[in-house]
Amino acid sequence: MKIAAVFFLLSTAPLAAVAQQGATAPRESPPTQTKPSEPPAGPAEKAAPAVDPAKDAAIRRLFEVEGTRDTMRQVLAGMSGKMKPMLESSLPPGEYRPQLIDLFFQKFQSRLSVDRLIELAIPVYDRYFSLEDIEGLTKFYGTPLGKKVISVLPQVLLEVQGAGMKLGEQVGRDSMMEVLEEHPDLKKSLEEAAAAPRS
Repeated sequence: MKIAAVFFLLSTAPLAAVAQQGATAPRESPPTQTKPSEPPAGPAEKAAPAVDPAKDAAIRRLFEVEGTRDTMRQVLAGMSGKMKPMLESSLPPGEYRPQLIDLFFQKFQSRLSVDRLIELAIPVYDRYFSLEDIEGLTKFYGTPLGKKVISVLPQVLLEVQGAGMKLGEQVGRDSMMEVLEEHPDLKKSLEEAAAAPRS
């Protein structure tokens, strides 16, 4: 599967939680870094063993054939648009908010680069695919069918994700209605709780 497709499914909810926590949590001193210009490595970056150079090169060729770099740029740009409303709703109102959000996105985009994501992806591909697998995928994505998969897969995933969310909402509503109809005592308790004044 094309690596870029994974990034269409990234959840940004934890970022909103971090922003909300940052508004109330006490400020701590930043950890000392040996390289101030380089962000600290995450667990995946620290633990990744060295990839065989021939396989590393094959994975990078696969990413070139897939057009991963360009797609990841689009995904990162799209993430910013989706994250902004979440951040705005999670931070208390005030004149400070637009500046804080702008500065956050500057920092976020400087640290979450396409190159960094590719470096994170290479050991994952190394773990799950053999060199023969990588070469076979590269060959497949060079075919007309492979090129079609590359061009339509992101949209396919978005549509499936959207349809799944709608189905989940409908099933959730129907399930709740059935439970309440089957258990009138719970329905009455829910109605009483909803009518009670909130403190």
